[in-house]
Amino acid sequence: MAKAVPKTSSGKKPAPKAKTAAGAKKKSAGSTELNSLAKELKSLIPKMDEEGLAFLVKQAHVHLYNMQVDALNKTLVKEEERKKVYAQKSVKMGEMGFSDIKISESGSSYYIVYNNEWITFTRDEMTIIVKIALGEGTDLEIRERLFTWLSRERNDLIYSAGIADKFDDKLKSLVSLLKGNFKLKNK
Repeated sequence: MAKAVPKTSSGKKPAPKAKTAAGAKKKSAGSTELNSLAKELKSLIPKMDEEGLAFLVKQAHVHLYNMQVDALNKTLVKEEERKKVYAQKSVKMGEMGFSDIKISESGSSYYIVYNNEWITFTRDEMTIIVKIALGEGTDLEIRERLFTWLSRERNDLIYSAGIADKFDDKLKSLVSLLKGNFKLKNK
């Protein structure tokens, strides 16, 4: 014969459940099923012995623990995905280099965009670096002249872009940007 186990309080309060929009939909859709399962379990309790109830309680704890582990694993997977996306974005940002040249509204200055940083040049400075970039010589000679002028006159660009020397690919990016946006007029 099954023993009836009196309801006793263990002093522990159940953990509050977090409410989310997805959880609210699941709760409303699954609440009828949950209610029917809870009623069925309640109807079976009086028919069970102490050993059976202890087993169910133990299984419930194991199941709750497994649910927490699953939630933690999902969180870790999402965090890894975020890290991968962030790493890809930062690599793309590092590869951007010199991306654009803008002229001011007054036309007296230019802005060279490097990794979303705007570096200002006067009209005269821009004319000089465009003449260097469009000048005669090999690619290396052009980069050498441009690096020499920048290190002498505008070392702020050298530091901002982290250009190490005339062999730096960032300097190639700047030369190609200048060549793509300007042409020299013949006098």
